[in-house]
Amino acid sequence: MKKNIPYLVLIIIIGIIAFIPGVRNFVKDQFFPVATIENAVTVSKEDYDIDLQGINVPSTNLKNFKDKPIFLNFWGTWCPPCRKEWPTIQKLYDTRKGNIDFVLIAMKDEEYAVRKFLQENNYTVPVYIAQSPISEKLLPKAFPTTFLLDKSGRILIKEDAYRDWNTESVHQFIDNIIK
Repeated sequence: MKKNIPYLVLIIIIGIIAFIPGVRNFVKDQFFPVATIENAVTVSKEDYDIDLQGINVPSTNLKNFKDKPIFLNFWGTWCPPCRKEWPTIQKLYDTRKGNIDFVLIAMKDEEYAVRKFLQENNYTVPVYIAQSPISEKLLPKAFPTTFLLDKSGRILIKEDAYRDWNTESVHQFIDNIIK
């Protein structure tokens, strides 16, 4: 019986990490920068070619953000996890908008619903609706999906779930990629 105790303890620790979101996110925050940079995929010039209708900013094309670090988020007003992470994105935007470009693309949404959501919550992060096809490399399979791209178009982070974006580790990560 005593021989099984270490295995039991290990199973309990793995269970805690796997099933308690706060612990899982803490562990992920401690290790995600190293793993993502080593396995970075680069977005091509063609992948950036997405016409964007501005909702609270002028319309543009994503290629105008090429050669700059970008926080690229795909979301919808209809998506509860998307709505949940918005306050953390707004806080990140408020403190890092001078260092990184923010592009949030509302998906499967009507313009009036997006405008209403932004106005009701006093959100000022730049929001767009895509007016042309999105490349398979960037097209989200789940919502929300967020990419953090460096100046050369490398995808350093791809998160396809809710995340608290206003953490010290995210701030440090952004500080490191803008150097």
